[in-house]
Amino acid sequence: MVRFLTAGESHGRALVVILEGIPAGLPIDIDSITRDLKRRQGGYGRGRRMAIESDRADIISGVRAGQTIGGPIAMLIENRDWVNWQRTMHTGPEPAPNATGANRAPVTRPRPGHADLAGIAKYARDDVRDILERASARETAARVAAGAIARQLLAAAGIRITSHVFSIGSVHLPEGTTVSFAQAEALPDDSPLRCVDEETTRQMIEVIDAAKAAGDTMGGGVEVIATGVPIGLGSYVQWDRKLDGRLAHALMSIPAIKAVGVGIGPEAAARPGSRVHDEIVLDTSGGVMPFARPTNNAGGLEGGVTNGEDVRVSAWMKPIATLMKPLRSVDLTTLTESGAAIERSDVCAVPAAAVVGEAMVALTLADALVEKFGGDSLSELRRSIDAWNAEVGERLRTAKKARPDEA
Repeated sequence: MVRFLTAGESHGRALVVILEGIPAGLPIDIDSITRDLKRRQGGYGRGRRMAIESDRADIISGVRAGQTIGGPIAMLIENRDWVNWQRTMHTGPEPAPNATGANRAPVTRPRPGHADLAGIAKYARDDVRDILERASARETAARVAAGAIARQLLAAAGIRITSHVFSIGSVHLPEGTTVSFAQAEALPDDSPLRCVDEETTRQMIEVIDAAKAAGDTMGGGVEVIATGVPIGLGSYVQWDRKLDGRLAHALMSIPAIKAVGVGIGPEAAARPGSRVHDEIVLDTSGGVMPFARPTNNAGGLEGGVTNGEDVRVSAWMKPIATLMKPLRSVDLTTLTESGAAIERSDVCAVPAAAVVGEAMVALTLADALVEKFGGDSLSELRRSIDAWNAEVGERLRTAKKARPDEA
């Protein structure tokens, strides 16, 4: 089982992530982890916090001489802004004598759309900061670090992952556009919005600028694509083993994600079956499988099991809950109506959500890969994958040849 846990607050000393289940012998590319962390911090519409932080994961266990050794991998991501928050976010009863930063007042005006109000009720806290610090999307930096290692495991098995943004607010890619894996993968790391269409990108930027001028925020939609995924990951035999459900869970856990789709997603409900289900045709190209699918409306998953096509999952992100022109709220100390609290925030973080989505898909697919093929070491895992591909391909080809005789 590949699983992870994170810890840390937005303005605390650091974020921590522990990743378990990665086989021994996987070479770890630190620069690749740093690259993904940097990609998460980019994108048009990000706030001042991204100019402060320059995230880097410090691996403190589970890796030796550049390779995984089979044990849990622990990583630490320091918050550079900690120097400005030591008098507010101290862990002891009082700040240390040499603590730096301002001694900030309690937050008492919960923000609509954030975890603030529900959190103080659930955990019996008076200061909303006790809630917002952990509920902050800053936590996703730890997920991206873990996902970067999961991505390296998948790459060793021939699986690659990328993403793109298909909508910001009411602006979206032209109707009927299908973005290929190659198109999305070709997007440069410094792409302002991770959108493959220049004109759509221009319109998206205009929408974000208008929202910023109005003290508002914008959401949007992203798609994550995985290619090279073998047939047979996941299962239909129990509800919690369906891979589409596990991917939906993973994406819905990202802050501000409010909907998830697989393949063509909600569009499947508006079409007749003849325009939804992907036909199966014979493939004579010599691939692993003797079959081909002219379309991929299912997004590479049928019955909760991968079918050998690209896995395609989409997620829709609501606008960020911190508005520079705040919505109405209630001050918890006076029980009077007041504008919601303002925390330093972004106008739009949809491109960042795409990168976090890649990480969550990578972690989920890595778990499914290890579940299916096992292996305490990378070499053992690879042998199992190779044997499976050879066996299932030969079995299906043999069945195909036998049927004319049976008739």
